[in-house]
Amino acid sequence: MKVLFLTITLGLITALQIIGTWYVKAVVADKDLPKEKRPKKVFPLTVTALDGGDLEAMVTFMKGGQCHEKRVVMHQTEEPGRYSAHGGKRHVYILDLPVKDHHIFYCEGQLGGKAIRMAKLVGRNPDMSLEALEEFKKFTERKGLPQDNIIMPVQTGKRTTLPRFPHYMCLPHCHP
Repeated sequence: MKVLFLTITLGLITALQIIGTWYVKAVVADKDLPKEKRPKKVFPLTVTALDGGDLEAMVTFMKGGQCHEKRVVMHQTEEPGRYSAHGGKRHVYILDLPVKDHHIFYCEGQLGGKAIRMAKLVGRNPDMSLEALEEFKKFTERKGLPQDNIIMPVQTGKRTTLPRFPHYMCLPHCHP
């Protein structure tokens, strides 16, 4: 019983540590994206806790000169820090870094029927931490992700949410 309580408590602490606004500092994928498809600007992402230990990530991005939002529900698995998304086609790992207020979101799975692996360095503020970037580079090297594919996009815009509504709003800063 004590082990179960400790496991649940540690899981709650992890969920509480990850909810909120995160700034994307660096991105890498094992597929070489053409320069025109690489993200030049990124917006903060928001992680919220759902029932049962699941998480929801809301991502804002520019496409065709317009602001778009994508909601990804990450279902908790039995392995701490591991979530499944997109009907089990992708696995997301949320990894702690020794650098305060920084994590790595690591995803592996299928995209368009092909295997893909991607990692994002995220932090609580938009400023780049060289120490966190160094840890991210070490992680990507261990995973065999190409160092040449690391992108450090410009932080832009802000996001706000309407409480208790599933729709999120881009502020005027979202427009190019």
